[in-house]
Amino acid sequence: MNRRELLLGGLAIAGSALTGRAMAAEHQHDMSGMNHDMGAMAAHHHDTPYAALGLSAADCLQKGQVCLSHCLVLLSEGDKAMAACAQSVNQMLALCAAVQQLANQNSKQLSRVAAIAMDACQQCEDECKKHADKHAVCKACGESCAACYKECKKLAV
Repeated sequence: MNRRELLLGGLAIAGSALTGRAMAAEHQHDMSGMNHDMGAMAAHHHDTPYAALGLSAADCLQKGQVCLSHCLVLLSEGDKAMAACAQSVNQMLALCAAVQQLANQNSKQLSRVAAIAMDACQQCEDECKKHADKHAVCKACGESCAACYKECKKLAV
């Protein structure tokens, strides 16, 4: 091994160490934010005028993904009654993802997308209500959709 290879190897190791420290510090900062409630997180992230809508859409996304996974398991077991629920959740997920992103960006397009998302949230809530007595994940998804519907309605044109 010549001096040049030794020097480059040493620089690579030093660079890796610095990168590792920076990533660890960033991870620690990210993890410290997990102890805050959603309201505090909204305040920490730029206090956008649409923070409540963005958080509501995020909650819909989280609960909807759990609901969709549950529906797919039941469908794979032959429970065809979950097909309409899975379809409505899937459509809601696409629109709430758009609402969340646009809300976080203070987009001028948000009001139009929120109007469409309202319909998707209403349809998803209606489908989830049909299964809420049997499946807690459907109940949670439906309730989250109802809350997101209310937030979208405040803005929709």
